[in-house]
Amino acid sequence: MNRTPRVLIAADKFKGSLTAVQVAERVTAGLRRVAPRAEVEALPVADGGDGTVDAAVAAGFERRELRVAGPLGDEVTAAYALRGDTAVVEMAEASGLQRLPAGVFAPLTASTYGSGELLRAALDAGARTIVFGVGGSATTDGGAGMLAALGARFLDADGEPVAPGGAALRDVASADLSALDARLSSVDFVLASDVDNPLTGPKGAPAVYGPQKGASPDDVATLDAALAHFATVLEKAIGARAAEYAAAPGAGAAGGIGYGALVLGARFRPGIEVMLDVLGFAPALDRADLVVTGEGSLDEQTLHGKAPAGVAAAARAAGKEVVAVCGRLALPPEVLGQAGIRRAYALTEVEPDVAKCIADAGPILERVAENIGRDFLG
Repeated sequence: MNRTPRVLIAADKFKGSLTAVQVAERVTAGLRRVAPRAEVEALPVADGGDGTVDAAVAAGFERRELRVAGPLGDEVTAAYALRGDTAVVEMAEASGLQRLPAGVFAPLTASTYGSGELLRAALDAGARTIVFGVGGSATTDGGAGMLAALGARFLDADGEPVAPGGAALRDVASADLSALDARLSSVDFVLASDVDNPLTGPKGAPAVYGPQKGASPDDVATLDAALAHFATVLEKAIGARAAEYAAAPGAGAAGGIGYGALVLGARFRPGIEVMLDVLGFAPALDRADLVVTGEGSLDEQTLHGKAPAGVAAAARAAGKEVVAVCGRLALPPEVLGQAGIRRAYALTEVEPDVAKCIADAGPILERVAENIGRDFLG
């Protein structure tokens, strides 16, 4: 380590406890307590799910707020991020679980219409590149609501618009995409997701993620059949591409909004890779000797496209040492090593009481960071 060590903090949020920005602030405070000469740079990261706009704003994007339809149709204030002609749009801002009242789920009726309104606002602002981060959704409507907000029409057998939500897609008799916003064809539209599920089937959106949104087994069956029917109707409108998109990686992301994005011409990329590009991770990595990444729970899911795995992979390729912070650690040292993480520091090592870790995550994380400073910056 150089006499003036340079540390890059590139961690995701601790869900339910700390935002990615707060994680960076607490780690910085802890490191500086034991290594006051260290140069610390914070670059909060996200993998496309909730917190993606906040990460972009922390990296210098402008936060743009507007009123859009929430998942139940009521208006909510949502934001996207803009820098130059690049926009970062997070579907969870409009259509996420956090937009539902506490304890309320609406797996059959929640709509992505507001996400389409956010995309339209980004187009209105002159965006030529749109990074569409998807995850944390309350919805399983295949992106039908989003498509409707952008000009598509989905009609029943009587020629009436179908109701919002995934279940109503079983009633779609015809799809008219001729009035879709023409500006979409001239932007670089990137679908950023940490999952690669198809639209339907045993690994599809309803089966894998429906239960997290309150879907019963019967609801899952209803939604899966409705989405399959939706894709079949779209095949009549846009040809064989509709079936190809339904089977493509990322189609099942965020309740199938990935499918709708693919229909709009988006290209799928792993969310953390896209966000590291957008946030300017590579130059920040060049300046660092040690990288601190992390998220609330380091577990098997982390290894499949989550932010810490993406950060560690990029840092390892650049020959940089990586440590991780987390609330809970469920990976053995050898697996962490294979992922490029030298060592992980969990809040539970400092405070065994999990409830206290959640309630006092900030101060405990500072103590964890002090340990990192002693071990790596001493």
